[in-house]
Amino acid sequence: MSSFNLSISNFSLKMEVTEDQPRDEKLAKIEIALLSIIFVSAAILNTGLLLVLWKRRKQVSRMRVFVFHLCVADLVVAFFQVCPQLMWDITDRFIGPDFVCRLLKYLQVVGMFASTYMIVVMTIDRYQAICNPMVTFQRRRARWNIPVCVAWVISLIGSLPQIFIFSRVEISPGVFDCWATFIQPWGLKTYVTWTTLVIFVVPILTVIVCQVRICRAVQINLYIKTHQEGDAAAAHPLPSRASSVAGVSKARIKTVKMTVVIVLAYIICWAPFFTVQLWSVWDLNAPTETAAFTILMLLASLNSCANPCIYLLFSGQLPKKLVAVLCRGPSDRKDCLHEEATMVSSLYMSFKVLPDSR
Repeated sequence: MSSFNLSISNFSLKMEVTEDQPRDEKLAKIEIALLSIIFVSAAILNTGLLLVLWKRRKQVSRMRVFVFHLCVADLVVAFFQVCPQLMWDITDRFIGPDFVCRLLKYLQVVGMFASTYMIVVMTIDRYQAICNPMVTFQRRRARWNIPVCVAWVISLIGSLPQIFIFSRVEISPGVFDCWATFIQPWGLKTYVTWTTLVIFVVPILTVIVCQVRICRAVQINLYIKTHQEGDAAAAHPLPSRASSVAGVSKARIKTVKMTVVIVLAYIICWAPFFTVQLWSVWDLNAPTETAAFTILMLLASLNSCANPCIYLLFSGQLPKKLVAVLCRGPSDRKDCLHEEATMVSSLYMSFKVLPDSR
């Protein structure tokens, strides 16, 4: 058996078998600076967007529910993944009892699971809204959002192994840290490979399949509607005030683009992280102590900053929404948020009216 230091959210991969090695202080300062920026940005952006969505909670739409829970998941990442790692880098060692060690390790993976699977269920819901619109109509008044509940259940159950893998371990005489112990030689490789599959590979494949079918359905629908309205206009010209297919199509395309961009941001942020993780455990000569390795793993948490920015950007009010919530009075917020509620609802309704084009 050997100890494996997998710091909060798997950021720091360090194999230490026989002795406690000193860290690179220059690299540690870079880590602290980057984590500080990521934590502050993620906390402010997600809290601000959460307040925006909470203010409009009476005007419920399925898309807003998904974004709300995605914000909650990203806040879990910020406060139980990035923040503990930041404190860990400052102190160089985990400071706390065994219970706190296990709890933090559990919550850090809960955040990773929840953030990932909330994107998955959001994409599946968009797929259902376009390809199976009647299913969406039948369940829109349900008290509980089943996909959201499924995502949280998967996150809470899938993270349970962390409680048994990690514990407070004496890594050298009188020096304790929050470490995991794996069976050699296959335990560590199995753990990292399995984590990569269930948190990254399987969700990404699911999302890609759904996105391809969504884009194909929208493309077919727009093609049919364009030709139908073109023929109708030739036979019976419409008045100038009649709504055009182009306006409706832009709304649909805008919503599809938002989900696609969220998925692309997730892939861009997390693909280097999981690639480095796999490289570290399958190649004994991997340069795990280099600055490039460390920074690539740190940048994974940028996804928690990107998600609220993407939503606000597609709502056309970045960064006005956060300023309205954080700096203005209640009456000003009401006027400012009205436009956002109308825009999101119209985008969502445009999805649901798409006919089944499969």
